[in-house]
Amino acid sequence: MRHLPKFSMIDAAPTPVGPFSHAAEADGWVFLTGQMPTDADDDSAPLPDGIAAQTRRVMDNLILVLTGLELSLDNVVSVRIFLTEFKRDYDAMNAVYRSYFLPKPLPARTCIGVTGLARDALVEIDFVAKRP
Repeated sequence: MRHLPKFSMIDAAPTPVGPFSHAAEADGWVFLTGQMPTDADDDSAPLPDGIAAQTRRVMDNLILVLTGLELSLDNVVSVRIFLTEFKRDYDAMNAVYRSYFLPKPLPARTCIGVTGLARDALVEIDFVAKRP
């Protein structure tokens, strides 16, 4: 039996920077929209300074969405990361990113250098998760 996709907005998560849902789900696969380093409590607050702080904020925002969907980082199977300053920020971003997953096995991942992101962010990350 085929089910229609489910689209979710999570009250505790940041206000999206565009017209989209926080997550879409189909057949147990959950696709989390890329999160920005915006403040979940104050959308107008300045972004944190530097790639490490922005990566932490993005990961924390993704965890807010996962939690709202009754999921955790253990459910994440694939990650995409977008960096505006790839060469400069790759190592520092990786140090923060790894701290969220270790000592667990790491999800599959793609990391891409881009020319720009919404709100002049340095990093955006999205997840694909799977329900048990």
